[in-house]
Amino acid sequence: MSTQATDPETRTNTTVDVKATGHVRRALEGEHRFEFTFEGTTLREFLEAFFEEHPGLAEMLVAETEADATPRGWVRRPESLPGTWRKNPEGEQTRPYARVLVNGKFNEHLGGFDTELSEGDRVALVYPFMYCC
Repeated sequence: MSTQATDPETRTNTTVDVKATGHVRRALEGEHRFEFTFEGTTLREFLEAFFEEHPGLAEMLVAETEADATPRGWVRRPESLPGTWRKNPEGEQTRPYARVLVNGKFNEHLGGFDTELSEGDRVALVYPFMYCC
């Protein structure tokens, strides 16, 4: 699904700083801060390359359906939400409580998975530990 050109001379490699927390950090066996170089310039291309190296993380972070992206719990959504709200399209959302940030901003506040990445950008993969009772 990559949008990158196939001509090797026009391909762009981008190196980003990756930070992982919670369950993502544990899945990476404690490795939580490192550089990652991938072919392309978008968050989508980063995620495709990253998940190819770490296949179990795709299922942990990305929701394939709207139901997978919807948290279940006791808090109800208010009738009227303040401000402007928009969600990433189905299949491009994160699971409840899992987040992908670019330079400290949630990807859905940027360009979703089509967010452009530049050399040295910070990509955070967050899935916090949650405890109850």
